[in-house]
Amino acid sequence: MTTAAAISDSRTKSDRFNIRTTSFEKALVERAAQVAKMTTSQFVVQAAVRSAEEVLADQTRFLLAPAEWDAFVAALDRPARVIPALKQAASKPSPFSDR
Repeated sequence: MTTAAAISDSRTKSDRFNIRTTSFEKALVERAAQVAKMTTSQFVVQAAVRSAEEVLADQTRFLLAPAEWDAFVAALDRPARVIPALKQAASKPSPFSDR
C-alpha cells in the first residue's frame, strides 16, 4: 500500500503549513525532533501524515474477531432479499440519465 509518507518523499515539496502554537508545544516538538534526529519540519510532517492516515483508516477499514468475520462474510454471501419499494424504484428511469 502506498502511504502519504512514501508519496511525499518522492515529490518536490512546495506547499506550506503555517501554524500557531504555544512556547511549550513548540519546545516539546523541537525536542522530540532532535531526539528523533529529524528537522522540526520533518518531524511535524511525519506526525501529521501518520495521524491523518489513522483518521482516514477509521473511515475505510475495520477489524473483526474471527467469529465476527465469519458472520459478516456469511451475511454478504446470503442472497439479497427483495424489497418491493426498492424494486419498484429501481425499475423507473434514473433522473440522472437521458433514457
